[in-house]
Amino acid sequence: MAEQQQNASNTGAYLIRGAAILGGAAEDLLIRDGLIAGRGQDLDADAAGVRDATVIDAHGLVALPGMVDIHTHLREPGREDAETVETGTRAAALGGYTAVHAMANSTPVADTAGVVEQVLTLGRTAGWVDVRPVGAVTVGLAGEQLAELGAMADSRAHVRVFSDDGICVHDPVLMRRALEYVKAFDGVVAQHAQEPRLTAGAQMNEGEVSAVLGLAGWPAVAEESIIARDVLLAQHVGSRLHVCHVSTAGSVEIIRWAKSRGVDVTAEVTPHHLWLTDDLARSYDPVYKVNPPLRTDADVQALRAGLADGTIDVVGTDHAPHPSEHKECEWAQAAMGMTGLETALSVVQHTMIETGLMGWADFARVTSTAPAAIGRVQDQGRPLEVGEPANVTLVDPAARWTVDPSKMATMGRNSPFAGRELPGKVVATFFKGHPTVLGGELNTPYRYPADAVDAGRAGRR
Repeated sequence: MAEQQQNASNTGAYLIRGAAILGGAAEDLLIRDGLIAGRGQDLDADAAGVRDATVIDAHGLVALPGMVDIHTHLREPGREDAETVETGTRAAALGGYTAVHAMANSTPVADTAGVVEQVLTLGRTAGWVDVRPVGAVTVGLAGEQLAELGAMADSRAHVRVFSDDGICVHDPVLMRRALEYVKAFDGVVAQHAQEPRLTAGAQMNEGEVSAVLGLAGWPAVAEESIIARDVLLAQHVGSRLHVCHVSTAGSVEIIRWAKSRGVDVTAEVTPHHLWLTDDLARSYDPVYKVNPPLRTDADVQALRAGLADGTIDVVGTDHAPHPSEHKECEWAQAAMGMTGLETALSVVQHTMIETGLMGWADFARVTSTAPAAIGRVQDQGRPLEVGEPANVTLVDPAARWTVDPSKMATMGRNSPFAGRELPGKVVATFFKGHPTVLGGELNTPYRYPADAVDAGRAGRR
């Protein structure tokens, strides 16, 4: 990409030349005033009334709708030693994302209208992506009483996804009440499926490797039993259920069965569960410690098949940065979690596209269209057509790069792909028609109107 393109000013007008739309035929995209103003071959910006458009040569690149992450941990407020909204959303933009759903397990927990509005304001102040706060299901994630679901839904954050992620809503009565409550505003409960009594002290997947290593196992049934219970509850009350980070072959089958019965259930899989297995725990490197744990190769293959056939709806990163001291320690004491925003596209390309299981149009469905629909984010995940919001990601599918956590925008260095060579690289990310990433590097953030940011600050006084 030419130097003048990398340093383009925020004119609001861009002519993308020759991008393969969803991996198909090469076409031009004209962006103006935050919208796609033209699409076709050999577009003439002047003829379309757009003058001084910055031209971007995108031959050999794939154009996708901006990616939407249904499952991100930004840590702020309260855990700024691990990540901030600023650093996390910079990582998201570099990864091709234009929207992320920020999980509720911050400090304080995002269980009130005030906290979710604070997260919304932090996201708009940063300006790298659309930050959609996720509200907690229960007060303080304690699993004892419902949080202020209605107040969060009616707030400026317009919360539609609720989750105690990191902790399972294990009380079936409380889970039923949550599912019933969110129906009033078309919300969804995103469940972290983990029966706590079956996973007390668990360190990794229960199986052959855990037996050899002498580490307490996390059995597949601990996930599958909660999913089975919850799809029946969702069917009973007629509500929407989303299953976070599915990790076992049995879970895929339960979700497939539920969908065949017409249950309104959606599910996600993480990039790391599409590739890595519990065999990596033999190294005792805590970078591979995660919840749910890495499973077997048979599980990995079932997850890939489930994503390919639509049983699993979306890829969610479960981006979980930690301070180095929480990961660079002995396995038993290490925190669970992996970073993922800057590697997700490449990992999905490697595991799903290069294996022939999916094409780029399918990629757009599972990383943009479907997650936006689940989160009820109306201006994201839209087709690359005239009149639609210009949330666009340009990818070089032929690029190869080696993961170096020290060079990432996220504060977390706990990437399980460190040192691996990955395919595909984000070249540009357009958020609301503004290039947050150009030439593979951060450009400048989108600037919200002052009243869109200041209203949030006023609401917290």
